[in-house]
Amino acid sequence: MHSTRRVVCLCPEGQIVQTLPEDEAVLGVTLLGKELYLLRSTQDPVDQVEVYDVTNYYHLQRHLTVPNCRQFTDMTSCEHSLCLYISDPGVRCVHRLDLEGNSTVWPVGAKPNNLSVNANHSLIVTCRRVRKIKEFCPEGTLLRDVTLPADVINPWHAIQLTSGQFIVCHGNDDDAVKAVCVVSVDGGQTQTVLSHGGQPGSDIGQYNGPVHLAIDDAESVLVADLINRRVTLLSPTLEFIRQVVSAEQVNWLPGRLCLDVERRRLYVTDNEYRDGQLTAGRVVVFTV
Repeated sequence: MHSTRRVVCLCPEGQIVQTLPEDEAVLGVTLLGKELYLLRSTQDPVDQVEVYDVTNYYHLQRHLTVPNCRQFTDMTSCEHSLCLYISDPGVRCVHRLDLEGNSTVWPVGAKPNNLSVNANHSLIVTCRRVRKIKEFCPEGTLLRDVTLPADVINPWHAIQLTSGQFIVCHGNDDDAVKAVCVVSVDGGQTQTVLSHGGQPGSDIGQYNGPVHLAIDDAESVLVADLINRRVTLLSPTLEFIRQVVSAEQVNWLPGRLCLDVERRRLYVTDNEYRDGQLTAGRVVVFTV
């Protein structure tokens, strides 16, 4: 999170300005300073993270290794702690990686899915199977364990707003509801206070795989809608504004987002899914 708020009006439709190299699937994308980090789904035990210079035509600078990893689902970064966080449901843990490649790991207690960092520099871990949000300090101590409301089924990603509420996207293959919602937390009690979506579909106001989120400094919301192959923009009160990325602008499935407010860039992973496996991937860079 930035220390100062910059209200940015996103342009009506994103335009492709760059496509990073196609290779193995990209399971996470994040920014730290002037560098862009891509997490590849590779069988090689080294060099899983590619580092690109965002100010120099996205030239590949170096690789980082995540030691003792089993499986990846997402990656985020913290400007305050100058580190990357990588979720590993294979061993129910989070890896913390500094910019020199030094790694630590801590247990989550459940399979972690997608990640974010809040304004207090804490790591927010969404655990889909147990319907929980877990907050950890940068050193890995569990600060709180939030059980989501009963109507939030199969949550994929959560971001904490400046109000303390969480915005959550949820819904799996056969679920009757696929939506984005705002959840309030009062003591040990949670409730859904706003929602956008409902019955799965491809019309405006519907989702068919809302799996990842990004917010700008005005807390407008970008939603990666996987199966509909699009990215949708919502207002802070979850009203539909427009489609930012369309199916015609990606080759496969857009599953992870990273928004660079300062440079007005949206990074979208675009992965091929064939015969039950992710077989290839890239990142598409859009103006916003």
